Amino acid sequence: MKIYESFASSLQNIFVHKLRSSLTLLGIIIGVFAVVTMFSSIYGIKKMISEKMEGMGWNNSIIIYPSNGEQNSGNLRLRHRFRYIKRKVKPLTFMDYDVLKKEVPAKFIYGMIETTELLHFNNKDYNTRLRATNLAYFVSKTYPLLFGRYFNAFETKNAQKVCVIGYNFAEKHFPDKKNAIGKILTIGSNRYKIIGVLDKDKLNNNGMNFNSWERRNDLKAVYIPLTTGSLHLRSENAIDYIYLQAENKKAFEVMKTESRQILMAHHNMAHDFSFNDVGAIMFKITKELDDMMKKWNITLSAIASISLIVGGIGLFSTLLISINERMMEIGIRKSVGATNGDIFLHFIIEAVLLALIAAVIGILLSTVLVKAISGVLKSEFPVPVLGIVIGLAFSFFIGIASGLYPAIKASKIDPIKAIFYFD
Repeated sequence: MKIYESFASSLQNIFVHKLRSSLTLLGIIIGVFAVVTMFSSIYGIKKMISEKMEGMGWNNSIIIYPSNGEQNSGNLRLRHRFRYIKRKVKPLTFMDYDVLKKEVPAKFIYGMIETTELLHFNNKDYNTRLRATNLAYFVSKTYPLLFGRYFNAFETKNAQKVCVIGYNFAEKHFPDKKNAIGKILTIGSNRYKIIGVLDKDKLNNNGMNFNSWERRNDLKAVYIPLTTGSLHLRSENAIDYIYLQAENKKAFEVMKTESRQILMAHHNMAHDFSFNDVGAIMFKITKELDDMMKKWNITLSAIASISLIVGGIGLFSTLLISINERMMEIGIRKSVGATNGDIFLHFIIEAVLLALIAAVIGILLSTVLVKAISGVLKSEFPVPVLGIVIGLAFSFFIGIASGLYPAIKASKIDPIKAIFYFD
């Protein structure tokens, strides 16, 4: 008997005994469904957290701050005579930002000035967060526009007094947010024309809160061009800090080293700046997250595999019982020339087919559930290939293991005894 004939005969037998086949499949379907769903959930959660971190500009990034103005001497001969050598400290300036932007390969780079100023609006005074930055800030932090536009190149270059307001700020002072465009805000001693309104927080719109307190405050602020802020809010074109983000983990250390060297050259080799190494913190968190997810994968997969084992026991029992029901079939097959190997092959193929059909149904059900979860959470939960491969491989193994003994037993049955078994 050829393999394709065994294959066709096995399929026919499966579909002839629909109820028996369905009950046999159930355990394996549940097991594969559980395994694939667990893998998808863990992978989806990890992917979502990673995307949220990237959307908030946390990964592969550093923040450069001015230091306190004193440095320890690195010269061993002088250290016993002087505990400290004080140097004149240069603050971070717009020029530092401009040089870094031109010379350091970075995914995003922006400067920032933060202050609280008095807003005079509708005959009332309000304490208002005023921030000076550039376009890369809004892109890296995922703050899209609701109305209007961001600062253009002319406004940035010429330090124009224009502003973009946060969604929460607009909601408080301009209920009809579209009407805010073109209005003038008097903040401190300066007047700024509103050219844009930021949209709602897009990262925390599905019930998942990632740094939501800080992001709410970001959307309460008023933003002006960095050149405008360094000119009108600080002396000597100073800025508060510079943020840089690398394209990936490999480029991060290069970016950090080049930034340090360039700034030291511009600051007369003085360490009058410091790094807030956000990227290193994120690498550590990401590693811990990966380790935790791997442990969860192993634990949940082990739990889900119990269903597959139970399904395998059910398949084994069904095949073993079906031998007695199919004695006549076995006897007739052998009497017309089927060998022990043919009977063995027929039963083992039937076992594997049952297991793989169950696996495919389990994968399809899991995919439907995962897509439904993605729709509810408004976040993409992909079905990982690894989960599908493991489900299919485990089902194939269960099919072989469950069908092996019944196939051996069926192949050794005497054809004469099989034909007259029911007499």
